[in-house]
Amino acid sequence: MRSFDLIIIGAGSGNSVIGPEHDSWDIAIVERGLFGGTCLNVGCIPSKMFVYAAEVAELADRVGPALGVHTRSDGADWDAIRDRVFGRIDPIAEGGEEYRQGLENVTVFKNDARFVGPKQLDVGGEIITAEHIVIAAGARSFIPDIPGLADVDYHTSDTIMRVKERPERLLVIGGGYIATELGHVFSAFGSHVTFVLRSDRFLRAEDEAISHRFTEVYTREYDVRLRSEMHGVRRDGDDIVLDITTHGERMELRGDAILVATGRIPNGDRLDVAQTGVEIGDDGYIVTDSQLRTNVGGIFALGDITSPVQLKHSANHEAKVVAHNLVNPHDPIEVNDQFIPHAVFGHPQVAAVGLTERDCITHGRPYVSHVQEYCSAAYGWAMEDTDSFVKLIADPNSRLLIGAHIIGPQAPTLIQQLIQGMVFGQTVDQMAHDQYYIHPGLPEVVEQALLEL
Repeated sequence: MRSFDLIIIGAGSGNSVIGPEHDSWDIAIVERGLFGGTCLNVGCIPSKMFVYAAEVAELADRVGPALGVHTRSDGADWDAIRDRVFGRIDPIAEGGEEYRQGLENVTVFKNDARFVGPKQLDVGGEIITAEHIVIAAGARSFIPDIPGLADVDYHTSDTIMRVKERPERLLVIGGGYIATELGHVFSAFGSHVTFVLRSDRFLRAEDEAISHRFTEVYTREYDVRLRSEMHGVRRDGDDIVLDITTHGERMELRGDAILVATGRIPNGDRLDVAQTGVEIGDDGYIVTDSQLRTNVGGIFALGDITSPVQLKHSANHEAKVVAHNLVNPHDPIEVNDQFIPHAVFGHPQVAAVGLTERDCITHGRPYVSHVQEYCSAAYGWAMEDTDSFVKLIADPNSRLLIGAHIIGPQAPTLIQQLIQGMVFGQTVDQMAHDQYYIHPGLPEVVEQALLEL
């Protein structure tokens, strides 16, 4: 049995744990897939490259003509778009693996991994062990139990962005961020997209005002079937047929391809982490403390395998915490998870940080809130935007901002100044009054919302 100083399982954010301070360590990296993990290869980076191209098409098709500009999209060259994306991404993944393999103190195992005993890992039939182990093996797509689904060539976010041909008709099961982003992409490029949701609205985890407005927009712009019960999926020649009941009506939906985007689940079960004594919660996530230690000495965990947050910027922060704590066990640092923002790059975009109004009501926390429409600011008025808004939630006693929710163009950019104000403990009054807001810039809608609080 070969012994290392450190084993890292997963070469996404786990790969960034290694720094100069580990140059004297004998390290093993176990990665069965591509280096860079979900974000680089099948998640954040490629999807946003597709989203950007889709936004250009949307501007040409819808925004330009509404403003009197004679623009239009004549369709999309799917091969060119896809090859541009992965022609840039794939060399990064390959280069990352080559770099690690070239280090004298790093051994790369390109195998599946399973724990077979205390700190004992089976990688391709070889048992390895280490004093320190970092579990960063990520998550995978959740596949719902729909009869016949396993018998058709369904797609997940892992595969849909690399298809050889853009489907003319795409069925999308799900109403979360993956479904809404990728559905928007294929629609912008010319596919007829049908969204099928079990629930009554999109993005249910968002503040209800955001979720309802987003659902209004998507229902207006796309073919959407809410409150749908899915009875089965089958092949009929070249068609994929989805049998559903929606609003009491039984019907069949037909498509050339089907995307299953119903959430993601952690990979702890695939590693048999219970064999090494690591605790897994009822929700399937590895349990860690604020220093990202598991209940087994020397074993840390980070990223999507530990938390339903499943955000790359969160995983990157956690990798820095683990990197420090590995070499500074007597002076450890803790994860800062007080203000973790997120964004949805659909059309419209969504960004949020902190508490929702629903959170405040559930926990009985006093709050004040205000919704400010984009069109109330000069730039939003110039855009003739009637869908977008900023919703802010504050503590009426401390005057601190405790929640921020934005739907509309550049939402992830607009929210950043609010995140900074929250981190530095500024009151809403200080955020509103103690700085200039460029007129007539779009951030004025944030200023107006703060002033109303």
